[in-house]
Amino acid sequence: MAGRLLTYKKKDTWIDRLSGVSKMLFFLLWSITGMLTYDTRVLAVMLVVSLVIFKVSETEWSQVGTVFKFITFFLCLNLLAVWIFSPYQGTEIYGTKTLLLTLPWDHSLTAEQLFYELNIALKYFTVTPVVLMFIVNTNPSEFAASLNRIGVSYKVGYSIAIALRYIPDVQADFTKIRNAQEARGIEMSSKTSIWQRVKRMSAIIFPLLFSSIDRIDVVSNAMELRGFGKNRKRTWYMGKKLSRSDYAAIFFAVAFMIVALAITYADGSRFWNPFL
Repeated sequence: MAGRLLTYKKKDTWIDRLSGVSKMLFFLLWSITGMLTYDTRVLAVMLVVSLVIFKVSETEWSQVGTVFKFITFFLCLNLLAVWIFSPYQGTEIYGTKTLLLTLPWDHSLTAEQLFYELNIALKYFTVTPVVLMFIVNTNPSEFAASLNRIGVSYKVGYSIAIALRYIPDVQADFTKIRNAQEARGIEMSSKTSIWQRVKRMSAIIFPLLFSSIDRIDVVSNAMELRGFGKNRKRTWYMGKKLSRSDYAAIFFAVAFMIVALAITYADGSRFWNPFL
């Protein structure tokens, strides 16, 4: 159903059978590793592993395709902004200057800058598949119960579960508002320029924000009326103990992080320099 893309869908895969806690820990460790390293070799391996995990999870492209396109678009804007405002950041990092194309206004293109921006793009694409996999392969209720089982306050766990559960509803609101705008004659499809689409899409933010605030108010009032938070503990309908597969996934993430950072900082810098 359009507008309900990033939502949990049960699948008979080993990733789906993992506990929400192990998936969250894997996601956090994987993201931290991707943020810390600028070693292209490490990022390339992470990209391959991310794509393999995404494939094994049997996540449907129809669930994440739209979000992935938005992320790619904003990545392109980010890379363009980096080049505009800091065209020689790569030369400063790698200590050399290999001129590829002479351009006006002191914005010549260098191999070092392209390599630096390649690493930024790799960072996005190593983390994005794991983030999307985590969202669409984690049951919010089971995730909250698993967090509480390992000692996290049930209030915190429930808050995270609600956030995951309402992602598809926010998407549904976005689609409704966009359809309403198009019904009024405001073109938002590929028939208009990309800049016009971005400008018109940005006009959706405020009504989407107001509808989300209204939903928060309704949910918080309903939970308060039911006495949520009155007791120190609560029971759970869904919960899952950590299995061998969970411990194996966590061990892999920890081991990979240690090895990746050891390789990254082997020469005292987190930037792998192929230009020396």
